[in-house]
Amino acid sequence: MISSNRTVHRPKSLLPAGLGALAVLALLPAIPATAAPASAPVKDPSARPAAYASPRAVTRAERRTAAYLDSLRNRPERLRAFFKALPKGGDLHNHLSGAARTEFLIKLAGEKGLCIDATMTAVAPPCGPGTRPAADARTYAAFRRQIVRAWSMQDFPSNQSGHDHFFDTFGKFGLATWDRGKLLADVADTVVEQNQFYLETMVTPASDSAKKLADTVGYDPDFAAFHRKLLAGGQLDRVVNDAVKEANDANAQFRVAAHCDTRRPDPGCRLPVRWISQVSRGSSPARVFTQIAVGMRLAERDPRFVAVNLVQPEDGESALADYSLQMRMLKYLHGQYPGAHLTLHAGELAPGLVKPQDLTFHIREAVLVAGAERIGHGVDLVHENDWRQLARTMARRKVAVEVPFSSNKQILGIAGADHPFNAYRHYGVPVVLATDDPGVSRIDISHEYQYAAKTYGLRYTELKDLARASLEYAFRGGRSLWATNSAPSAYQPVSACRNDRLGADRPSARCARYLADNPKAATQWRQETAFAAFERRHR
Repeated sequence: MISSNRTVHRPKSLLPAGLGALAVLALLPAIPATAAPASAPVKDPSARPAAYASPRAVTRAERRTAAYLDSLRNRPERLRAFFKALPKGGDLHNHLSGAARTEFLIKLAGEKGLCIDATMTAVAPPCGPGTRPAADARTYAAFRRQIVRAWSMQDFPSNQSGHDHFFDTFGKFGLATWDRGKLLADVADTVVEQNQFYLETMVTPASDSAKKLADTVGYDPDFAAFHRKLLAGGQLDRVVNDAVKEANDANAQFRVAAHCDTRRPDPGCRLPVRWISQVSRGSSPARVFTQIAVGMRLAERDPRFVAVNLVQPEDGESALADYSLQMRMLKYLHGQYPGAHLTLHAGELAPGLVKPQDLTFHIREAVLVAGAERIGHGVDLVHENDWRQLARTMARRKVAVEVPFSSNKQILGIAGADHPFNAYRHYGVPVVLATDDPGVSRIDISHEYQYAAKTYGLRYTELKDLARASLEYAFRGGRSLWATNSAPSAYQPVSACRNDRLGADRPSARCARYLADNPKAATQWRQETAFAAFERRHR
């Protein structure tokens, strides 16, 4: 069973956000609205973010591609085609239920015989008074449009709370998201079609079993004692067994839905996928601790699961009240399960959404207390206490920030100069672009790259290195293609592949052995091959 865990129904009106961010970012070195060609030298380091003050060597093929991109400014159709064809690494911040296309969820709702009530919420059959079969959406276009508007951000009125509508969608389509394998088949195809090479997507493993165990054992503020109670008699392992069975069933369902074992498999069959275990931060302390333990123990036992993350609105009442407690839980359990990775939604907040003091410590505690290796959103950076030192620490520790621009704008009203994208880059914090919930947002990763290029004047090489970073900071098994300390600015290959031409169809024997032993490097090599082909088109 899966649960989106993305919904909290708490009405509020979001005040204009990002005012403080705009004032602070005005002090940082400006990035020109229109970027210079990729071949142009950077004469004034203050004109670019510090991380890019000494740009890496630019190849002739990259210069040609940069010039072609510059020529497309007034050709929107070709510009969209360019960004769709651009190799774009992996998506590291993706909620499976919110990533599936809304039309696909409507199709699943019809196939399951679900009904749609007056609030456009999918409910179980039979369809009584005040409800209508979801299957009617197949033939009644107006009804289908109503569902799409309720289940996504399409045509959402700008004078209403995007925050509330966004999170409310998950409760409306929740019953249509039970078939994890079918959802993955839809999402994986989209990822491949967008020229990405890897996916980490979030689900809630063994949700019912974990809740039952937490409620049975009961909360103990002594984390070590609580953990021992969960382990006693193999209770925690039985929940992990349930999660493994779920994953096996989902994998079998995926292979059928994607036709993987036929002569014409869907594109998604070749996509490496890893799962991140969601934890419902709005739940009771007992349930939060138990879900973290399940996710971390699962990550050490099943290689398909790589990390743990906290989900649900960060501004929820209990999420705010228990934030520091949850960071301490994560620190303790990560010490028990060091093989599990940790990426955390943190700083998905804005002025007017929460009290000013709640903007001052969330990213800090996620990094310094919980030990997060990546941060999701991180939008309130410049409101954090001593935020510049925090950014320097993140850069030193290589804590990457997962940035989904459309989600930040729709939920928080943060965009453009108000967004800390440039602040992170100025201090050398690794940044990766992501989609979050592309089905709900009605966008794709190409849209996010194009938005970044237009809004922040990014050069082709910077877009390329953003794509590289999304694989470099992925929780993919094995070592990187890039030599230690070469990323993000240099991207020099490891010694085994140093004498090879990047992206060659046939690497040397030594490099091929290295790629065979290191799945991460192999995925990165595959992207470099795609980049080589992409750049050849622009000779």
